[in-house]
Amino acid sequence: KETIFAIKRVATEFSGFDHYYGIGGMYANIGGQGWGEMYASAKYISLLNETGRNDWRPEKYKIVDARAAFIEPTYSKNAAGAYTEVFRFIKDDTGNVLNYVQATVTRSGNTITCKEGTDTYTLTPVDVAQEIYTINYKNGKTYTGVIDNFITLNRVYPQFYITKASREGENSHLHSPVISRLGEVYLNRAEAYAKLQRYTEALTDLNTIRTRSIVNGGYSSLNATNASELIDKERQLELAYQAERSFDVFRNGKPLNRLYPGPHNQNTSIAANDFRVVFYIPQSAINSYPGKLTQNPTN
Repeated sequence: KETIFAIKRVATEFSGFDHYYGIGGMYANIGGQGWGEMYASAKYISLLNETGRNDWRPEKYKIVDARAAFIEPTYSKNAAGAYTEVFRFIKDDTGNVLNYVQATVTRSGNTITCKEGTDTYTLTPVDVAQEIYTINYKNGKTYTGVIDNFITLNRVYPQFYITKASREGENSHLHSPVISRLGEVYLNRAEAYAKLQRYTEALTDLNTIRTRSIVNGGYSSLNATNASELIDKERQLELAYQAERSFDVFRNGKPLNRLYPGPHNQNTSIAANDFRVVFYIPQSAINSYPGKLTQNPTN
């Protein structure tokens, strides 16, 4: 309903390896089709959970932010056909490398413990209703996590499948890439209003998107202090997996950081003026720019 312009794909021309090498095939394996090797990041999941935990467990399914419905963890059952309860948190290892831990949970009355290897820990409640707890870990640090079902791993990474670019019609990874849609138009205008210091109008546009996804989730105010952060956050939530993020970061002069678990170099920060940041701007756009455009350095 929000699509303004998309590249329409149809099932008759989308078959076989298209389900592997299309966009959705990178993010999920559905019905045995797709590689499913790129997952929702811990950072994105944290943003989704800011207003309340999104719980994907089949027996407790609850979506707080509508955009969380595009995330599908690969929960697995044990030999007895039951899910294994774990406490999942993120620890930092040597060299500030972040990794997931899924420690098996044991309940005894109101006391909940988890076990990783030979180490057993008693969990401290933060929000019992949402099953959010902290753990005093063996490295002397305290981490916050959630009780969840065990998610199968690719190497050491839980598989939080992404289906935003899949399931068009009845086909697993059929997807018509969206070039422009109304949600982005509202966010673009909100950003433009904010940069003109027209914060009341910016807030209206921002909350049009925000409240569509989160019931009663609108922001109460927008001003010079928080406008950039809140609009950027909403763009991350709304435009995820549509190849928008690096554009948003670099055009606003910010560094690109990926401080979350994954096989990438987590400690690399790419500045907006890094010589590797290359965007081709049409000459007509350069000519129409009222100021001076400075090229990034070449090395």
